[in-house]
Amino acid sequence: MSITLNGDGYIYGAAGVGKGGNGIVFPDSTSMQTGQQAVKAWVNFNGTGTVAIRAGYNVASITDNGTGDYTVNFATAMVDDNYAWSAGANRDATPYIMVVNSHQTVTPSAAALRLVFYATAGGLLNQPNCVVAVFR
Repeated sequence: MSITLNGDGYIYGAAGVGKGGNGIVFPDSTSMQTGQQAVKAWVNFNGTGTVAIRAGYNVASITDNGTGDYTVNFATAMVDDNYAWSAGANRDATPYIMVVNSHQTVTPSAAALRLVFYATAGGLLNQPNCVVAVFR
């Protein structure tokens, strides 16, 4: 059996798949731009010196709480605090292992996520290239 993807966003050819409410619908570029995204928030920011957002979606600001300690403030709050997140950073060419954790004394909230960036060679470290994605 062949499967055909037409330009209308439906897959045809599999049993029970097609138009009429039974199809698999992929979001088009318009709905992706209006906020119907798989990722509910993401940000790429500079975490050294004056913290600055390079690019992002649904992130109002980044708060610098001290060395290697940042809060991602959402423009539109999550529906609750049961979201998943992923984060990473790269410092420079120096080899080290970097670990990102949610701040141990601050529970993630629907409005913000506080993260701390650790490196094996020196504890908390500011990071020049930080990325965070939030899923719900």
